Amino acid sequence: MPKINAETVAEHRDQVQRRVFDSFASLMGERSFDAISMAQIAAGAGLGRTSIYHHFPDKEAVVVAFASHETERYLHELRAELDAVVDPVERMHVYIRHQLTAGEQFHMGLGMQLVGVLSPAAVQQVREHVVAVEDVLRDLLVSGAASGAFSVPDVGAAMSLVHACLAPRHVPAEQVERFILRALTTDERRPE
Repeated sequence: MPKINAETVAEHRDQVQRRVFDSFASLMGERSFDAISMAQIAAGAGLGRTSIYHHFPDKEAVVVAFASHETERYLHELRAELDAVVDPVERMHVYIRHQLTAGEQFHMGLGMQLVGVLSPAAVQQVREHVVAVEDVLRDLLVSGAASGAFSVPDVGAAMSLVHACLAPRHVPAEQVERFILRALTTDERRPE
């Protein structure tokens, strides 16, 4: 029987899961998904080679659980920041800043890298987490347009364009933010 290193079994599972996620993220930073084995993930998490299977049946299960964990953490922080702001333009500022800064500490950029190697079911499960982030942007755009702060004739197109602008990491954040807000805001709310 495995040794429990926490007050409860649930706490132990949470600790093991965090170590597995940290190991997985570290390995993904060094190599491709195909080049990672469950044994390597287990070793990085301080688990025995076979004990990882008590927590995850395979690498796909690790990816899906990792995506869920990362998205929940990311959305929790983003929503906490958004809840403190009422003005639609300032809320979009918060979203953009959060995407540009906090996005670097999360590992949500793995999606495109994994599409070709995961099963369709796993891709769909990971996609559901991306949709949760997209829903926040959709709500910001719709409520901003309803308030008259934004001019958004096509919400879907605006979402794609905003996320495309947020993707390059070599452009200074303040330029990205200014560009997006100038594109979205109505003339009377447009920043200089």
